[in-house]
Amino acid sequence: MSNSIRFKLFLMMVLELFIWGAWLPLIYGYLPSLGFTPGQQSWILNAFPISAIIGMFFSTQFADRHFSAEKFMAFSHLVGGAAILGLAFINPPLPVPGLTPGAPNPNAPFWPFFILMSIHCLLYVPTISIANSIAFAHIKDAQKEFGLIRVGGTIGWILAAWPFTFILVDWAKVHAANPQGFVNWLGTVLGSGLSGEALQHATRWTYIVLILWLVTIVDAFALYSYFNWTGVFLSTAPPAGVGIRGNWIMPVMSIGQVAEILTMLILGAVLKRLGWRLTMVIGILGHVARFAVYSWAPTPGAVITVQLLHGICYAFFFATVYIFVDEYFPKDVRSSAQGLFTAVILGLGSLLANSIDPYLMQTVFTHNGVTDFKDLFLVPLSAALVAAIALALFFRPPPKRQPEPAAAAAMAA
Repeated sequence: MSNSIRFKLFLMMVLELFIWGAWLPLIYGYLPSLGFTPGQQSWILNAFPISAIIGMFFSTQFADRHFSAEKFMAFSHLVGGAAILGLAFINPPLPVPGLTPGAPNPNAPFWPFFILMSIHCLLYVPTISIANSIAFAHIKDAQKEFGLIRVGGTIGWILAAWPFTFILVDWAKVHAANPQGFVNWLGTVLGSGLSGEALQHATRWTYIVLILWLVTIVDAFALYSYFNWTGVFLSTAPPAGVGIRGNWIMPVMSIGQVAEILTMLILGAVLKRLGWRLTMVIGILGHVARFAVYSWAPTPGAVITVQLLHGICYAFFFATVYIFVDEYFPKDVRSSAQGLFTAVILGLGSLLANSIDPYLMQTVFTHNGVTDFKDLFLVPLSAALVAAIALALFFRPPPKRQPEPAAAAAMAA
């Protein structure tokens, strides 16, 4: 088995278990905050094991006979992902006068929550065994190789868990403590986790963060693939590349930053007219358009002109993500959420691109010393297109949050 296939299988396992690890640990404390009775909580929690039993028959009998593994995985994760995202928009019921705090609420939204959780579990659980089947179909020595691939699932679970160490933090407490120095700051943050009602309220954001976080990773990968490959592409002589002189490469690429200035100036008006989702989708599609020109119209004029799209790529998605976090996330998790997305944009996305891109360009898409830039740029193009479709289908911004009490009082004054 080639290293390329081994890495793909490893990454599949990372994403497969990331999904589960993102919501399972906190749901046990979250369900009581929605006013569910113990019996209702049991039904919701048992949606997963019941789905495991049903999925044993479905995935081995029906799915294997009527669907290819990749099509079943794609459909299941798309629909199941939409279901789990929908859970974030199920709000706690209105309080009932005279009801003891913490007691089951007769107005608890059991059926919407149970139906969405059941849909997610029924579609997600079979993908675990199918992911294993895909891995076994590509490895020759299961005893030697499967463990190295399956450990990706464990890493995925860990990756889903640790960001919330910084999301579910009482940042007001951290600011009040005013720790000096990084070590003291980190210790204060790690010791200031949310609890009680604040923790239960913040937990619902795990479902919203999941889709936006994954899309941001993919879009950051596309962004850093642009930086990894564009300079070489511009300097490579035709017909493989564009053939721009070395002293003009940086000025040509800086056209994107000039466009970024102009795009930032109109970002507010665009958000007001188009809304969060469409603005972000257009930002991701900017990558698609730019890589499409690289692949199919690599003339100097077209490649130089398309650099103008960089402003749309950055401002309409990455800058908009930061604004969205500040606008919608509760005050007590807003700073940590900003940090999370910064880590994704500047950290994980860059790490992913920097780890994969040299191998793709120099090994997979280079033959006899000639790089096939057309097919190379189709990789980030396809990734960005999938991210744009996922965002368009499954990202539903919640109702606009109410102003913080202090801000509301200031506005009233």
